[in-house]
Amino acid sequence: MNDYHTQARSIPTGRADMAVDAGLRAFMLGVYNKMGLGLLLSGALAWIVGTTPALYNTLLTAPLVYAVMFGPLAILLISSFAMRNPSPTSANLVYWSVVTLIGVSMGMIVLVYGRIPDGMTTVAKAFLITAASFGALSLWGYTTKRDLSGFGTFLIMGLIGLIIASIVNMFIASSALSFAISVIGVLVFAGLTAFDTQRLKYMYYEIGGDARAAAVGSTFGALSLYLNFINLFQFILSLLSPRN
Repeated sequence: MNDYHTQARSIPTGRADMAVDAGLRAFMLGVYNKMGLGLLLSGALAWIVGTTPALYNTLLTAPLVYAVMFGPLAILLISSFAMRNPSPTSANLVYWSVVTLIGVSMGMIVLVYGRIPDGMTTVAKAFLITAASFGALSLWGYTTKRDLSGFGTFLIMGLIGLIIASIVNMFIASSALSFAISVIGVLVFAGLTAFDTQRLKYMYYEIGGDARAAAVGSTFGALSLYLNFINLFQFILSLLSPRN
């Protein structure tokens, strides 16, 4: 983050080298392709787990449900401390482990909404809204000339507040607070989508042609955008769902 403004100033403008531009497009395409595959895998796992009694009775009930729910967070925390100089292989291991566990946990959405009249229609609407919003926000983050670094700091603070509010609401179960959390969650992850897209763009220029660093960067970049999409989807789904 300390080098953010330096990176921003180092980006070619106007007379940008065509090879650099082509490299950036290839880098971002790799990020989006991996993110898309992650979403596809998560959706497939969610459907399989949520529609197979033997699986959801095993994976979505205690004690395994706790490993499924908190496994992604544990992997991200451990990798952030243990992997100081990750290889492409280890980065991929983190990415696909997180994607798999989140896909399994989202089987709960299929299980619950599949039993509600028009429930899966609501899920489909939430996904389409999320996809359209994510695409527009990511495009804006990629093309805007505005430096979003200060905006990103504000969003991180909002994310911390969102986590605290969610923990508090686990104990008080307030529908009003739940609605507020969903609204704020949509705003926070919408902003993070644009911020992370611009951050990845600047990261490419900082890497400077290092193939190993680019491979690791594209994987972790896909992970950050994947997490933004999943969280944005869940908050939008919460807003579209009946509150009775």
